[in-house]
Amino acid sequence: MTGTEGGRGAGPLLLGVRHHGPGSARAVRAALDAAQPRVVLIEGPPEADALIPLAADEDMRPPVALLGHAVDEPGRSAFWPLAEFSPEWVAIRWALDHEVPARFIDLPATHTLAWGKDDAEGELTGEEQPPDPTAETPTAGTPSGESPSDPDPSDPDPSVPDIRVDPLAVLAEAAGYDDPERWWEDVVEHRGAGERDAFAPFTALEEAMGALRETYGFGGHERDLVREAYMRLQVRAAQREFEDDVAVVCGAWHVPALRQKTAVAADRALLKGLPKVKVDLTWVPWTHRRLSRASGYGAGIDSPGWYGHLFGAPDRPVERWMTKVAGLFREEDRIVSPAHVIEAVRLAETLAVMRGRPLPGLGEATDAVRAVMCEGSDVPLALVHDRLVVGDVLGEVPPGAPAVPLQRDLDRSQRRLRIKPEALERELELDLRKETDAGRSRLLHRLRLLGIEWGEPAASRGSTGTFRETWRLRWEPELAVRVAEAGVWGTTVLAAATAKAEADAVGAQSLADVTALAEHCLLAELPDALPVVMKVLADRAALDTDVGHLAQALPALVRSLRYGDVRGTDTGALTEVAAGLAERVFVGLPPACAALDADAAEEMRRHVDAVHGAVALLGDASGTGHGDTSAPGQSDGPGPGPGHGDLRVRWRAVLRTLSARDTIPGVIRGRAVRLLLDEGELGPDEAARLMGLVLSPGTPPADAAAWIEGFVGGGGGLLLVHDERLLGLVDAWLTGVPAEAFTDVLPLLRRTFSSYEPGVRRTLGELVRRGPGKQVGTAATAAGIPGFGTELDAGRADAVVPVLRLLLGLDDVLNNGDNELVGVAG
Repeated sequence: MTGTEGGRGAGPLLLGVRHHGPGSARAVRAALDAAQPRVVLIEGPPEADALIPLAADEDMRPPVALLGHAVDEPGRSAFWPLAEFSPEWVAIRWALDHEVPARFIDLPATHTLAWGKDDAEGELTGEEQPPDPTAETPTAGTPSGESPSDPDPSDPDPSVPDIRVDPLAVLAEAAGYDDPERWWEDVVEHRGAGERDAFAPFTALEEAMGALRETYGFGGHERDLVREAYMRLQVRAAQREFEDDVAVVCGAWHVPALRQKTAVAADRALLKGLPKVKVDLTWVPWTHRRLSRASGYGAGIDSPGWYGHLFGAPDRPVERWMTKVAGLFREEDRIVSPAHVIEAVRLAETLAVMRGRPLPGLGEATDAVRAVMCEGSDVPLALVHDRLVVGDVLGEVPPGAPAVPLQRDLDRSQRRLRIKPEALERELELDLRKETDAGRSRLLHRLRLLGIEWGEPAASRGSTGTFRETWRLRWEPELAVRVAEAGVWGTTVLAAATAKAEADAVGAQSLADVTALAEHCLLAELPDALPVVMKVLADRAALDTDVGHLAQALPALVRSLRYGDVRGTDTGALTEVAAGLAERVFVGLPPACAALDADAAEEMRRHVDAVHGAVALLGDASGTGHGDTSAPGQSDGPGPGPGHGDLRVRWRAVLRTLSARDTIPGVIRGRAVRLLLDEGELGPDEAARLMGLVLSPGTPPADAAAWIEGFVGGGGGLLLVHDERLLGLVDAWLTGVPAEAFTDVLPLLRRTFSSYEPGVRRTLGELVRRGPGKQVGTAATAAGIPGFGTELDAGRADAVVPVLRLLLGLDDVLNNGDNELVGVAG
């Protein structure tokens, strides 16, 4: 390649590009084919030169990213994402295919990651700062046309003049466009492949950027000057080795600076004294969705799926795009015919002509799809934007790519358990009675404990058994950083989770934190960490005298006891701690409930509810357990030891104490009466008597309203529907509240009754309109209606037992559990 060959001047071939631009990528490939350079220099971290050959691996599928992180602080990291339509990726593949050396020439990551070490979180650690200063994972790279002109909202130096401009916006305005993206599409992305001079677009872009830099100065951060100085030194070194047979692929904004003649000493002076940090780099998978997020990547583009389509379509891109859209709608059971596709293409082309565009762009295609295939609705159009315009493409990297030991162990576990990372969110149903599903559950829980949020637990549908789990899975590229960070805890997922759990137990701030950690250890099956956690838990429980803290800790402990059923975990030590904790709650709860203000009383009511549910589970664990949801063939978890079998009895005594003390707030007394009624310890007549006493004229209206909130709040509307005596008492009390006190009790009543389901509120309204108390109970109301009676029909209840057993997954439950199920049916 001679100095004037191919219609360009002497010196290195400088190819200014816009990152992630398919038009730029096609132009780079054409220019490299025409120039045939002996070396290709690419904007990127030089430490990644050894990773370039992996781009030719058959298992490497973009989008991918170079991940650089500090060895001693993995959370300090930067990404350099590359898509199939990125000019840098095209240059790398061209060099590998033509057996030409490819090198990265940007400022080394060792300086980039050390530069902002003392800055605020979110400060620039890659090439450009994302617009969102709260982004957790700083990334590298920026669109060349938009590059250093993008503002850095986290820049702590107010002395830097705000002279940054958007080069694309300036050029678009000069061309008469009000939209920079549309201008770029018209002059670059829609440029035909048959252009005779492969270097013409780069020459024109270089002239335009040179004029902008002359007008606005370098217009960027001081770091850009350092980066450009380093790149100039690398270009000079390549010229000494390969003369002018050098091609440079970099952001178009930097081309005038690289062309500029400067002294070597001046460039080296800019690089003198830069901070350093030891770094590691590797390839990681990336996603189209992450390419589109401005909050995660400063060079984020709005339509990576569309750009990928433009780059990959050999011809007729609009026709092929409309075909994709039609296929997506058909998969979603929408009626779309070939005639729709034809009309949509015609409309897009007509819109392009009317708007003076050389070819239909994404805007024309979207408008045509909305009009022809969506009947003017934006609802189905949102599906096109999510699935096609953005897309859920997840790249892949070869197994030979460098990785921390923890990442390799995670990869092995994913292959063994046949659970593949995917960019598209999906639900995973697990049956913990199956070994593979149990292994998947353990892996996901261990990763969550390490802060690697690949999966999020969700409510299981169709079963309340403890052997069922539902997860929502979605792999994000940032999780690769979380894996690197977690590598400090161990080389395998199990070892790292164990070490992390032990450290978290020692550093836990509250008893509730320790009990939650114990629950996580059981879910993740970390037998080596559990003794440490249990020792810390026992010590904290013995020293903590706050009843609220104890009440918060008890439910998590009791839930953990259930895991012994299906996971085969020994929970004996946990049982003793839970039982002892319950005893201390029983003793301390009545005094702790006295003399509380409204907010404290509401918080304590929630504690009472939580303890009530926990005691029910703890009492079940001490019984026969035949009514639980354990897996077939597995034994129940250990129950409380001797002396703890009457926890329910003692808890009911505590509830009676709470319901009878006048010094306890009404919301707690009312809730205690309600729980006793639900447990069958109070009959309806006694409950009605207690309500009548509270709602008597001698009780202040505010206290009475609080009692009602505690009694019928949280789904208690059905009590009033099915027992009109209680409804009549409430109605009579409410109508007798003095006018001056009504506004004080109204917020409490509104909060109570607004929580009911619409059907319950409607029924209550009808009963009040009719006049409660004219008929007592629903039995009287239903008298004479076939199928209803005043007593439980045991025969009819027995008939639903098989269905209930099937719904609850209790097909193998022994027949001695049938009587309990009859009670459930009743």
